[in-house]
Amino acid sequence: MKRITLTFLFCLVFSPFMMTSYSQEKSRTNIPLDSIVLSDPCILADPGTAMYYMTGTGGKLWKSKDLRLWDGPYTVAQTDSNSWMGPQPMIWAAEIHAYKDKFYYFGTFTNSAIKIDTVAGNVIERRASHILVSDKPDGPYIPMQDETYLPAHMPTLDGTFWVQDGKPYMIYCYEWLQNLDGTIEQIELKPDLSGSIGEGKLLFRASNSPWSREKDKDGNDVPNRVTDGPYLFKTGTGRLGMIWTSWIYNVYTQGVAYSESGTLDGPWIHDPEPITPPNFGHGMLFSTLEGKLLMSVHSHKEMKNGQYHRVPHLFEVDITGDKLVVGKQYIP
Repeated sequence: MKRITLTFLFCLVFSPFMMTSYSQEKSRTNIPLDSIVLSDPCILADPGTAMYYMTGTGGKLWKSKDLRLWDGPYTVAQTDSNSWMGPQPMIWAAEIHAYKDKFYYFGTFTNSAIKIDTVAGNVIERRASHILVSDKPDGPYIPMQDETYLPAHMPTLDGTFWVQDGKPYMIYCYEWLQNLDGTIEQIELKPDLSGSIGEGKLLFRASNSPWSREKDKDGNDVPNRVTDGPYLFKTGTGRLGMIWTSWIYNVYTQGVAYSESGTLDGPWIHDPEPITPPNFGHGMLFSTLEGKLLMSVHSHKEMKNGQYHRVPHLFEVDITGDKLVVGKQYIP
């Protein structure tokens, strides 16, 4: 871990080309959770500071003492403008994970100035899951050793974290826009998460799901192609599960799959029915500071201008048995 610390100090003190700006000045205070517009909400409950930290798409951070009222947003993610990300990358689906004595920021970064492919008329921009590091949950989060975790020619997104047999992994989506049947894959990480080891490995495809559906150009009913927002968990019986999101026609929907082997290698078997109400998705699980298990998701509403309106919500969750059971909405 010494190398991370030295890299951290070097970047802060000696790197004049770094980075996107870091700000801890509060924009707003005491904002109710359901008044925040945010996609892909991920909440870290940190016992050390007795605070909750919420990230998501946009690269910002919100803080709360009680899950009910939040302060923010703060800018906490710093990137190297001379890297493949460029000077101002888009940031999607950020997650913060505590691991050993550090905090890690798993984000999806997009440089729209770099085009890597064109498939079925869609121009594919340079986009990839990547990891930043900090000594504190509220940042700043800065780059580590490796400039690239995943291949440059593949658009990847929604990276999340899992540890299996003492080895850390990134679980991520390989985007359907290029492969035309989105996948969820794994790649092993270095022990300090400063880079990846080897190549990615397929876990499953969007078309493996029995519940995700769409219409093809001829109006035929076919499997949906989108994989979005994986997040892993263990049930009380030790069963390995994964929540992930896709679509049922025009309805944003979240389902769950379980590994028959109990490991990342699967095979992954999908529950036939979704687990959350229609138009809720991209979830993750966390325990409150009092030990209550919750799922954070965003609601999804398409506006008349074609944009999406997404707001964080919480659901009660039970994983004490053999399966994940989603309960009622939780109002802090």
